[in-house]
Amino acid sequence: ALAAVAPGQDPLLNVCMDAKHHKREPGPEGNLYGQCSPWKDNACCTANTSSEAHKDQSWLYNFNWKHCGAMPPKCRRHFIQDTCLYECSPNLGPWIEQVDSSWRRQRILRVPLCREDCEQWWEDCKDARTCKENWHEGWNWATGTNRCPWGSLCRAFSQVFPRPQDLCEKIWSSSFSYSPERRGSGRCIQMWFDPARGNPNVPVAKFFA
Repeated sequence: ALAAVAPGQDPLLNVCMDAKHHKREPGPEGNLYGQCSPWKDNACCTANTSSEAHKDQSWLYNFNWKHCGAMPPKCRRHFIQDTCLYECSPNLGPWIEQVDSSWRRQRILRVPLCREDCEQWWEDCKDARTCKENWHEGWNWATGTNRCPWGSLCRAFSQVFPRPQDLCEKIWSSSFSYSPERRGSGRCIQMWFDPARGNPNVPVAKFFA
């Protein structure tokens, strides 16, 4: 794959990971849905994927967000943005790692998420409930969708994740790391942004590449 990169182009910049729903390479998408729309000028996701990212039970991963009761909308919004960043962003190249998995060949590891993004995610989700710290593994999939493992209790996010750093770093097995840097510093990835001001994650990827 690296051989296909144009001369002089950094293979870590403007790339899509080799995963379940990603396009082979980033490009414009006429109409990305809802909270995925900031990436429409240059996206690794299709319009179809962006629309599925907003559903409570989508075919993307057959993941049930209501495993401990309904998730408050202000909390769910962050998980939609998290999915949009993962599926759509062409600026995660410096953190892409190879994995030997049945459903994807690459993943992201320790993407430095801006502190405000982590803190707001935690603040808006602290009263939501879950039964697990790591949502990547260990679910009961007997019914075809994820359910809490036998014997696990539903507790408030603030108990499962005592600090914002715990939420960001543990929920997707270290896909993110909590960055002390602030939005606009050029040193951390923003989960979401105002596309009218351009994509702030482009210079961040360049810095880390």
